[in-house]
Amino acid sequence: MSLPRILITAPASGSGKTLLTCGILQALKNRGLEVASFKCGPDYIDPMFHSRVIGTPSKNLDPYFTDRDVMRYLFERSAKDADISVIEGVMGFYDGLGAATTEGSTYDVSQRLDSPVILVVNCRGASLSAVPIIKGFKEFRGNNIKAVILNNMSEKVYMAVSEIIEKETGVKPIGYVPKVSDLVLESRHLGLCLPDEIDDLKSKLNRLADVLESTIDMDYLIKLSKDVSDLRFDAPSVKKTDRRVRIALADDEAFCFTYEDNIRLLEECGAEIVRFSPIGDAHLPDDVDGLILSGGYPELHCKALSENRTMLDDIRSKVSGGLPCIAECGGFMYLHDTIEDDGGTPYGMVGLIHASVSNRHRLNRFGYISITSKDGSSIPGDMCVKGHEFHYWDSDDCGDDCVAVKPSNGKSYGCMHCHDNLVAGFPHLYYYSNPDFAYRFIGRCEIRSSASRRDDS
Repeated sequence: MSLPRILITAPASGSGKTLLTCGILQALKNRGLEVASFKCGPDYIDPMFHSRVIGTPSKNLDPYFTDRDVMRYLFERSAKDADISVIEGVMGFYDGLGAATTEGSTYDVSQRLDSPVILVVNCRGASLSAVPIIKGFKEFRGNNIKAVILNNMSEKVYMAVSEIIEKETGVKPIGYVPKVSDLVLESRHLGLCLPDEIDDLKSKLNRLADVLESTIDMDYLIKLSKDVSDLRFDAPSVKKTDRRVRIALADDEAFCFTYEDNIRLLEECGAEIVRFSPIGDAHLPDDVDGLILSGGYPELHCKALSENRTMLDDIRSKVSGGLPCIAECGGFMYLHDTIEDDGGTPYGMVGLIHASVSNRHRLNRFGYISITSKDGSSIPGDMCVKGHEFHYWDSDDCGDDCVAVKPSNGKSYGCMHCHDNLVAGFPHLYYYSNPDFAYRFIGRCEIRSSASRRDDS
């Protein structure tokens, strides 16, 4: 199936990929096109910006989490109804799992999806020096780099260097982005601030789209996206439960880091997802058979979470009583006795993990990991599931029921609290790395559902 697509990448982080990607998405939407968007790697926040533009969830494409066939399947599932798909890269184009490998990189994604690549070069303080950068990236490996956009460059300089770029590198310049200091995206400790926190975001992105329509050859970009091969793949096998179960999913400003493909997989396995707010709702939704507490920013909402005593009591009572629960990063923090806010003030939380969480003012256990249970008795059992850690707040008790192994260097450490009905820890898990993980969790929910029906009768 031919799926029009482009991938936007850069030599390094901080080159303006996310802002430029959002501006291009907005420009394409303003032209009346149906657009799908994707983010390379494990990031949650950049896809939220994409989603605000296109109006539907943006998805992650991660070559560490999935093999080539699964990645192509997930891409096709979201891209098949779109006129064009835009994929935003992560870090530098060739930067992978380790310092000296392209495995797991944006380059890896571009090869697996056979996608045309547009290189974004930040030209702040440079003009002709952009040429050897582009030439080096083009010649370093066999690749799909077809075009370049020069960021932070004036029209005058662009007109002077664009012909030289194409002559020297064989890469077609398709435009430039002038300095747009009033259209920046602010950051915090886990990346960009969330879209809802940026004043007048939609207006900013529309203004940026208007700029890009005049400085980038959007017609050529669209034409380039159509010069692609068909993607062939074997779809993953997904088991389904006999009975549909209801799973409560935390989804509000404190808990918003959720891989959309995780939710799709749960639904394929037989789950009905019921979203709720730990901040705003008094109780869990009625008649749920399982609970997922996603990651997010609970540390920014400690007071509101702590004051919602009925929700805290309900979660503590039901999980203690056997309700199957997956709690990741921020959701794991929420299960503790206390979380300290950024000022060091502790607030009471659910109280299932008898420890405290506080800001350690540095990244803790950052990076990809594969996770297995030590005793095989919990929901992960003897299977391996892959995930990612990225957090500044840390716990006095991160758990020791699983073993995490880093693919970059083979180092291992204990992590997570995994009991009969609970999987809780800092790692964000990607279910398609092992679909049986989702199926086993739903199986526990199905057992819970059956037991509840027996009790009611």
